[in-house]
Amino acid sequence: MPDRRADSIRRELEQMIVSGALADGARLDELRLAERFGCSRTPLREAFQALAASGLVQLIARRGAFVRHPGLDEMVEMFEVMAELEALCGRLAARRIAPADLAALRRTEHACADAVAAGNHDLYYAANERFHHLVYEASGNAFLAAEAARLHRRLQPFRRLQLQVRDRMRQSLTEHGAVIAALEAGDGATAAQALRDHVAVQGTRFNDLVASWRNATQRAAAPAP
Repeated sequence: MPDRRADSIRRELEQMIVSGALADGARLDELRLAERFGCSRTPLREAFQALAASGLVQLIARRGAFVRHPGLDEMVEMFEVMAELEALCGRLAARRIAPADLAALRRTEHACADAVAAGNHDLYYAANERFHHLVYEASGNAFLAAEAARLHRRLQPFRRLQLQVRDRMRQSLTEHGAVIAALEAGDGATAAQALRDHVAVQGTRFNDLVASWRNATQRAAAPAP
């Protein structure tokens, strides 16, 4: 089981990176961060490893951990692959999903609705993550589910960033409803397209993500006043 302290530190560092508080190439000072978080270096290093796996940190032997801001091209390519993996999960899940899994999806939909009503991005993200993992598992293909989950983890910070765009949570909730309806109907083609459209960054959603990411990286690059 992952260390909860390490996971908490990872989330905070992740937010600092994608919000622009930490600049591209900045060295993560273990001593200062251990003091900031009131922890030993062990959970801190575990957090660095997790961030390295998501592509936000580069670990260099005998030098330490350094912030890495992925380029826009890399980020968009990852979303493109993620959309197709999720579409495949949805197509298979429409044939294989069990009633208990559908009920669990409905519960996560209700949790997402509660988060939208409260305007709480963190609660929405947690329920949204559970929703997607349920779809992966319902595909009945363990290898596919593991690959989808792996890329999902790598895209976590950018999916969080998307949710901060005005009205995106409400749109996402509506899209969840379309996915569930297709799965309940056993319509693989519609489920696949609904998930593909839900995840893909295109049109205004692409522009919003680009603007958010550029704002963050520009803030990080700006000299201190």
